[in-house]
Amino acid sequence: MSSPVRHYVGGGFDASGVPLPLVDPVTGRVAGEVPQASREVVDRAVRAAREALRGPWAVWSPTERSRLLHRIADGIERRFEEFVAAECADTGKPRALASTVDIPRAVANFRSYAGLLTGRGERSWHTATPDGRGALNYTVHKPLGVVAVISPWNLPLLLLSWKVAPALATGNTVVAKPSELTPGTACLLAEVLAEAEVPPGVFNLVHGPGADAAGQWLTEHPGVDAVAFTGESRTGSMIMRAAAERLAPVSFELGGKNAGLVFADADLEQAVAGTLRSAFTHSGQICLCTERLYVQRPVFDAFAAALATGAKELSGYGPMVSAAHRDKVLGHLERAAADGEVLAGGGVPRFGDERDGGFWVQPTVLAGLPEDHPAVRDEIFGPVVHLAPFDTEDEALALANAGPYGLAATVWTGDVSRAHRVAPALEVGTAWVNTWNLRDLRAPFGGVKASGIGREGGDHSLDFFSEPMNVCVKL
Repeated sequence: MSSPVRHYVGGGFDASGVPLPLVDPVTGRVAGEVPQASREVVDRAVRAAREALRGPWAVWSPTERSRLLHRIADGIERRFEEFVAAECADTGKPRALASTVDIPRAVANFRSYAGLLTGRGERSWHTATPDGRGALNYTVHKPLGVVAVISPWNLPLLLLSWKVAPALATGNTVVAKPSELTPGTACLLAEVLAEAEVPPGVFNLVHGPGADAAGQWLTEHPGVDAVAFTGESRTGSMIMRAAAERLAPVSFELGGKNAGLVFADADLEQAVAGTLRSAFTHSGQICLCTERLYVQRPVFDAFAAALATGAKELSGYGPMVSAAHRDKVLGHLERAAADGEVLAGGGVPRFGDERDGGFWVQPTVLAGLPEDHPAVRDEIFGPVVHLAPFDTEDEALALANAGPYGLAATVWTGDVSRAHRVAPALEVGTAWVNTWNLRDLRAPFGGVKASGIGREGGDHSLDFFSEPMNVCVKL
């Protein structure tokens, strides 16, 4: 790792706290350590963030904040290789993925909100009054205050910057807590922010687990005005209960058990290639990955055979993030193998080198399981996809919309009318047609049902992180 893992509080770095081991997912070896923030460190971070709200930061103009976001983006670009190395060391993901997706997207997050900020105006209305003189009503967007940003281990920098950038753009101060499994790029980001001359206390960083530790202490803290969280639905429920005590607003992007629909009129070669991406990118450890695939019966056998062949031929994928997560995925696969059919994968690859000590799972294609089976119902978050046939469009929609989650879905069809019928009927926040994970950073992103609350992206994030105030002036 390029830099030691440290807290960043009130403009200074702090390595205090009982250390937890950082384990390399590729080899299973201990590669470093991360300090667990004490309650005192969390308190100090929140106090620093609150004090910064009353300091020079309070009078920074949108233009000044926009320039700051560009400086942060510049800093990430200058240290690009350090960020890539830290991301790969923490997550085990291939360099090709970190260098083309994670780090460039973090840069884009800061630049995107810098641009949106300078083009954002306030609204005003001339209002009639009985005396005929009228009144002027206009809005002022004010920061929420101290925002807790809690980000997960799968896309550490991408998802951290996705929240930090709009929070800073709208004048808030931040206390961030990344996953204790993947803290490296968050620490580098703190260094970049310091180099960019962010005022002390505007951005703070604490490390540690969630329950009975930094995460819980932060979300329950009375000095925190709002919480932005990406992670498991169950954890989101606990955070929501804590925030409800003080009526703090929350923005949640939570779990998913994403469905894909392949119709008989689809380009099957394109659908197979797209599903190999949507099921197995980052070894399935992305909230948007496809875990349930429904294929129209006339092409089911051909599609299943092609997908299984493609999964067996995949190379260059990464491991699970931890031994515990690998064991969870393998537990699902063991039950699925007993109750259904394994078309590809289903076990642990063997390399004959140090990777055999790591947390690897083969890309796996399952079939033949009932819809209420845990491997079909529960979020696995690994390189696993289950195939099932359907006959009619209505049946496909019913299958896709079943279950508690509603984050994303894919539709593969050559019929443009069907695409426009089916996609809006899916109970998800994002539906892709004949593609996957094609994003515009201005578009709304989020889930329904157990997959989240609120929307991120573009003006949607700026709206969450600011409070509109109306001013009425009698003329």
